[in-house]
Amino acid sequence: MTSSNLRLVRACFNRLTNQRHFFLQPSYHAPITIQMPALSPTMEEGSIVKWLIKVGDQVEVGDALCEVETDKAVVTVESNDDGTIAKILKEEGTKNIKLAVPIAILAEEGEDVAEAAKYIPHDPTLIAASAPHTSPPNTQDSTVTPAPVPLTFSTLPLSPAVRQAVEWYNIDASLVPASGKNGRLLKGDVLKFIADNNLTKIDQTAKQETAAVTTTSQTPTQAPQPTSVTPVTTTTSQSTDKPTTTTSTGRPTKAKYEDIELTNIRRIIAQRLTESKQQIPHSYNSISCKVDNIIALRKTLKDNGVKLSMNDFVVKAAGLALQQNKVVNSVRRNNGEVEESVTSDISIAVATPTGLITPIIKKVEAKGLQEISNETRSLAGRAREGKLKPDEFQGGSFTISNLGMFGVSEFTAVINPPQTCIMAVGTTRNQISLKSDADEGSSNIEQENVITVTLSSDARVVNDQEAGVFLEKFKSNLENPMQMLMG
Repeated sequence: MTSSNLRLVRACFNRLTNQRHFFLQPSYHAPITIQMPALSPTMEEGSIVKWLIKVGDQVEVGDALCEVETDKAVVTVESNDDGTIAKILKEEGTKNIKLAVPIAILAEEGEDVAEAAKYIPHDPTLIAASAPHTSPPNTQDSTVTPAPVPLTFSTLPLSPAVRQAVEWYNIDASLVPASGKNGRLLKGDVLKFIADNNLTKIDQTAKQETAAVTTTSQTPTQAPQPTSVTPVTTTTSQSTDKPTTTTSTGRPTKAKYEDIELTNIRRIIAQRLTESKQQIPHSYNSISCKVDNIIALRKTLKDNGVKLSMNDFVVKAAGLALQQNKVVNSVRRNNGEVEESVTSDISIAVATPTGLITPIIKKVEAKGLQEISNETRSLAGRAREGKLKPDEFQGGSFTISNLGMFGVSEFTAVINPPQTCIMAVGTTRNQISLKSDADEGSSNIEQENVITVTLSSDARVVNDQEAGVFLEKFKSNLENPMQMLMG
């Protein structure tokens, strides 16, 4: 559909639904409000990373407007209309913007850009926050009762951490806005006040000396004599370049640190994984698989110019095993219904600077190892660059998390809902095993290369027997790589 047809359809829709309102002058309509869109099914808020346009720019349908950090990735927001950017309401770096909150104003063709910039759009969050709270009238007493004085930190006891912070920076606690329950002052409030006002720690030597003097023994009839107390400095025997200073009060100096703000993605990941561990009964089953045949096959393929990773074989083996164990290849919805996926759409955990993301390799059972390898590299590269499209990381029926490249022998992973299973893959390790020869009646010691995988499953959907059947089939596929290569 062309842009002119889109404008015609939109104009007809607006006229039918009366969504346009008059403002300023009778000949003007309200401009188009660009709102924070829902870029994933689980998204509740987003942060603007970068604006790709500026005020006065002409945009068309499909043009990139800005980059938004969602709960899963950084996604480019595209324009749904033609027009001129009249005003940007949320600047770069604005965080935690709720869905449907206006972020920019777009003037349509023929509209005055300057007049459109004066338009104040509807903000659902501000309307909810400013809604008046009415209380029933007091019929018992007609006298005017003064409003209660809100609790402040001066009326509440300070915690040791807060008291230490205000003393170190010589802060009047009554000047620091409190965010704790019932007006209690928190350490974070003090730290924010220090950062906002660029305060520096005051020298505590004089106070420590005074404290030490007052603790000396005194008699009632004799005035205390001034005592000179010198801080004692001790150094560890391990290192001389990093001394540990201890004052006369016995309190060691505190090491410096830097607060690093969590990205929106990391914050949401922490929230979702916490909910997963609390709400999903995790069951764990592990199995060790021999990979000598894969190592030999990879070497042969490499000599012929074909490069495949161990993870490519793991993904293929899992995709085939999922087709024979549909209950493992499933998702559990919020209403409790379980949906078994027809295809093996496997999510691959990829670490990025902003957090973990799981791009999806779809229909693994129908793809060759070379195709899986190429797609994995492409998805992982674009994931680290923040260039994945929403349909490339939303969904999936099974997840694989591989820490083998970091030397981790084995581990357990947290289920990524609504999926019901996730498989953790460890590194290849060499072990010695005892092989019995039934014909000769003897035993031989052999070395073999193995990897250990651990399946985390939702016990409400997948029982231990079903998990064991899946792992047995996965092991069979992995230990016979030629079948996967020819398949």
